[in-house]
Amino acid sequence: MHAASGTAAATPPDNRALVRRLFGLAWRYRLHCLQVLGIQLVLLTLGIGGLSITGLGIDFIRHKVDGAPLGANPLHLTLPDAWPPLGVLGLLAGLILLFALIRAGLNYTYAVSVNRLVQQKLVVDLRGEVYDKLQRLSFRFFDANSTGSIITRVTGDVQSVRMFVDQVLIQSVIMGVSLTAYVLYMASLSPSLTVACLATTPVLWLMSAAFSRRIQPAYAHNRTLVEKMVQVLAENLTGAAVTKGFGREAEARAKFDAANQACFDQQRDIFWSVSLFSPAVGFLTRVNMMVLLGYGGWLVAHDRLPLGTGLVVFAGLLEQFSGQVNNVASIVNSVQQSLIGARRVFEILDAPVEVKNAPGALRRPKLGGAVRFEHVSFAYAGAEAVVREIDLDVRPGQCVAILGATGAGKSVLMSLIPRFFDPTAGRVLLDGHDVRTLDLDDVRRNIGLVFQESFLFSHTVAANIAFGHPEATRAQVEKAARIAAAHDFITALPSGYDTLLGEGAQTLSGGQRQRLAIARAVLLEPAIMLLDDPTAAIDSETEHGIFEALDRAIAGRTTFIVAHRLSTLRRADFIIVLEDGRIAQRGTHAELMRVPGPYLRVANLQLVDSRELAQLKLAEGGA
Repeated sequence: MHAASGTAAATPPDNRALVRRLFGLAWRYRLHCLQVLGIQLVLLTLGIGGLSITGLGIDFIRHKVDGAPLGANPLHLTLPDAWPPLGVLGLLAGLILLFALIRAGLNYTYAVSVNRLVQQKLVVDLRGEVYDKLQRLSFRFFDANSTGSIITRVTGDVQSVRMFVDQVLIQSVIMGVSLTAYVLYMASLSPSLTVACLATTPVLWLMSAAFSRRIQPAYAHNRTLVEKMVQVLAENLTGAAVTKGFGREAEARAKFDAANQACFDQQRDIFWSVSLFSPAVGFLTRVNMMVLLGYGGWLVAHDRLPLGTGLVVFAGLLEQFSGQVNNVASIVNSVQQSLIGARRVFEILDAPVEVKNAPGALRRPKLGGAVRFEHVSFAYAGAEAVVREIDLDVRPGQCVAILGATGAGKSVLMSLIPRFFDPTAGRVLLDGHDVRTLDLDDVRRNIGLVFQESFLFSHTVAANIAFGHPEATRAQVEKAARIAAAHDFITALPSGYDTLLGEGAQTLSGGQRQRLAIARAVLLEPAIMLLDDPTAAIDSETEHGIFEALDRAIAGRTTFIVAHRLSTLRRADFIIVLEDGRIAQRGTHAELMRVPGPYLRVANLQLVDSRELAQLKLAEGGA
């Protein structure tokens, strides 16, 4: 009941704004983040402590073997002089083992905490927030964005936001704290050796900045290609019957293969870029080790640095430092992915809610059904008006048929009543109230909708009928089904009302699906019924049965029905004919048949077709 439209693209936020917003998102989960960071600080302390004890043990062995002086004791441990050497070494080995066991337990706790934060909290909450926003957006947003794009944003892009908190924010803080601790400890052992070994670090930061600028456009393009692939897949699955019917399976496979290959080729380019950057970072860290062995060995040889608590501990610290630095490539990679994903997620969260309750909206749980259009016009952003200067007064219980060519504005006109869109000029009144001043939920619960091709969910028959009124009793569901002439075929199903319908309810005929849609609308006991050409896709024999159901469904209700067949138009209290968004004619069927105009032309064409069909049947009967 809506037409395609475009929306003006908002100016995308820059990376700084995105990062600030991602930090704000992480701030919601600050207690969880602090817990994770606290565990990492303890792990860092235990790692440095275990390394220091190892160095102390080496110095102790050397002291006992060749009388070399013990190095500085960073942990201020007092080794018992009365103990035998093996006893002291056993104590140090026991401490190292204890630290290792504690680290193992904390690593497990860290993994569980991160999973709880990013999977069970952040991802679930953010995905729910995005979905909630999608429920409040108008049809204009869905017209402007493909199904594949929206699905990709709710699934993959939300995971990219998670990546910022898990693999960027937390890992960056951990890396920053760890590098600071390693540098300070190394500087306390030997300032000159520290400067010499870390001389390549500025080069690394420059490389990272250049890599980040170069790789971001590639990730943005990758998202676009993945989105196109998902869209091709969705279209091929939805249009499987058309594809098979026209024997186009090979072309459909080729189209998907092309989209899939484009994703692969582009991801391969990203992979090669990342693969070249990581070894370059690793090479620079190995240069640091080369400096350590050369200069550090000279310091030990000249008794300027102890072997165990000096060179060995320094080597361990430098190895840990290099390991953290190697994470720069991964963090830079994750930053680009998360920024691209975050931008697409925030586009949904920031999309304006065009139709929403006004402050102090009037509650009207039960409407009478009076509908009035006063000088109503509607236009999509940047486009010409679709409906123009509509004046229409419909009393409660009246049935209005709407006739017009494709694009005349029929569906848009009806969409203004439940506020799928708001008019750009004029106003729509329900029971004398501007519909924009009424509570939106109250308005829509008073309106029953039956579309040309009604959608049914993968649920039971009863659940589909009760979709708009889930607390309805089985008796109420069955009553609605009887009104819609659906009860008999429902009871003939394998499990009756509890029969589970598959996707799209393809096991049911078009007429059966329409009857369920009518029952779904009737169950609300709405004051107003909107029927968007409900018999266009079914045959004449089925149409007769549908109209019997519709006659019962609309009895006593204000009804708007888009129709093209005379059999439908004759049932209306009056008819309006739309041309180029304006009301070109209005009146009853009998009145319009007496006046030259678009209605009479349509009626004459159908009457000619009907006579030809009758003659054909007569000829077949005679044969």
